[in-house]
Amino acid sequence: MFSHSSPIKLYSSAVALSLLLCPAARSEDKPKQIVLISFDGAHDNALWTKSREIATRNGAHFTYFLSCTFLMNHDQAKAYQGPGQKPGKSNVGFAKSDDEIRTRIANIWGAHQEGADISSHACGHFDGKKWTEADWKQEFISARVALRDAWKNAGAATEEPDGWEKFATHDVKGFRAPYLSTSDGLVPAEKAIGFEYDASLVTRGPQLPQSVGGLARFGLPLIPEGPDHHLVIGMDYNFYVHHSKGVEDAQDSKSFEDRTFDAFEAAFDKEYDGDRIPLQLGFHFVEMNAGAYWHALDRFVSDVCHRPEVACISYSQALPMIAARGKPQGSGL
Repeated sequence: MFSHSSPIKLYSSAVALSLLLCPAARSEDKPKQIVLISFDGAHDNALWTKSREIATRNGAHFTYFLSCTFLMNHDQAKAYQGPGQKPGKSNVGFAKSDDEIRTRIANIWGAHQEGADISSHACGHFDGKKWTEADWKQEFISARVALRDAWKNAGAATEEPDGWEKFATHDVKGFRAPYLSTSDGLVPAEKAIGFEYDASLVTRGPQLPQSVGGLARFGLPLIPEGPDHHLVIGMDYNFYVHHSKGVEDAQDSKSFEDRTFDAFEAAFDKEYDGDRIPLQLGFHFVEMNAGAYWHALDRFVSDVCHRPEVACISYSQALPMIAARGKPQGSGL
């Protein structure tokens, strides 16, 4: 018979105690699960309203990559010229009226005050894969000036909020390249303009950002989708192409919504239950396949952003939290 001080009983007690303590310890050791939701273009005012409502309802802060031609009316469009392009050309068009612009910049200011990131998507949505550093700088400066002068150019100079100029010239800290297309001149231009992060990469699954000379480079992840677990970039347009080859299919909208929601949830759960690498998902201000991807977004944000130890935040807000985790991937490159 073993005494009360027997090694076996002591061992059993230690195991029982460790089983009680380990889950809490593991939870405390893990960082918060960061979720980064972003929108490219940021033009349609109805979707500005919808996105801000989703964010407010769920305590989330989104990132908006703004195309600056949507701040230009017909007369201003004539003066705009992208690198290597004819004057007045834009792949995404321009604003249709000053009233539309005034509503848009009021949305931009409102979202900024609510804690969202307003970041850059350049201006005319051109493919910059052959651009030099000077070309990128030209486009970044065009975007900065268009945002700075938006109230005046829309005939509403007296309505410009206090602090707008500082916001437009100093608080735009990030960029995503149209078509996710980059060149060797991009990073030097981003650093010269004062950007703190770029979100133009694509990664095989969620990854921590690379650090390139102090610039954080984020990538949209490839995530499994559908019954065949096909890897798709975590962005609405890529799901749209995968689901319906980029052709509207309203009849199957609910099926596409459910598949997208399931893919988002699975990608989130893998990180939340694992190493908690930030999960990035991208959208456009266009409701494809009868709104399937925005419906999936709303369901996803409404579910995960209320969970314990989850932070649905902007890229700028994520940077110090990621830095606190330790050395970023690729630092020193």
